[in-house]
Amino acid sequence: MFPGIQDKDPLRLNLEKIIELRNTSTHFITVEYEMVYVPLFQACILNYNEKMSVFHNVDMTKIIPQNFLTLSVSMKALSESEIIAKYPEEIATKILDAKNNIEDLTMNNNAKFAIRIDHYHYITKKKEEATPLIKIDSAADASVKIIKELKDPNNTHKYTAKQCIISIKERLIKDKTTIFYNGREVKFTSFHFNNFCKYYGLKENERFCYVHRHFSAPQYSYSQQAIDFIVTEIEKDPENILNNIKKS
Repeated sequence: MFPGIQDKDPLRLNLEKIIELRNTSTHFITVEYEMVYVPLFQACILNYNEKMSVFHNVDMTKIIPQNFLTLSVSMKALSESEIIAKYPEEIATKILDAKNNIEDLTMNNNAKFAIRIDHYHYITKKKEEATPLIKIDSAADASVKIIKELKDPNNTHKYTAKQCIISIKERLIKDKTTIFYNGREVKFTSFHFNNFCKYYGLKENERFCYVHRHFSAPQYSYSQQAIDFIVTEIEKDPENILNNIKKS
């Protein structure tokens, strides 16, 4: 169906799942499918934009405004009990099976398959940094506890150094950014990645790096924020930054 694309390629899996939905929608569709499939739809739009640039050197954001390439949908969490109560057993089972299947695939693939939307909540005393506000009152009738949320590094820091380097190179190519080192045009390599880690202390910043200490030697995995940060810094000064951080 998709010549030249490997069976397990996230881009291929994304298209196959959307085609499944298209075939399903000839029989029935429910409003809950929006919440199940929107991460796939958003990834599909971005994949299309990327391939148009690679194959035809066309930037779709110059034709279609960027805000029209970002989907606006309801992100209310799916409630299994509400679905079971709302629909006949056959339809409820189909919705929940699709939800669970796509969530499993999303966990094991990258952004070419689905654009995950995660919500993180932090307690801060700096009101200017907050969005929703809460109040803790010792005199209140109802009491609350502040706990530390356990986060799975397999979700928050799922990239190896090699995967980071591949993603950074892809982003630079997409953005048509040429980088230089010692006066010559170069590709981004592990040498440059390690220099970034040392210069900016990425391995010591839990936002960017997670240290797996249960091995005989520490192992490191990185977040999407680490990739975004490096790309942003490179694009500020692509001709000099690699030399500058090495000298420093």
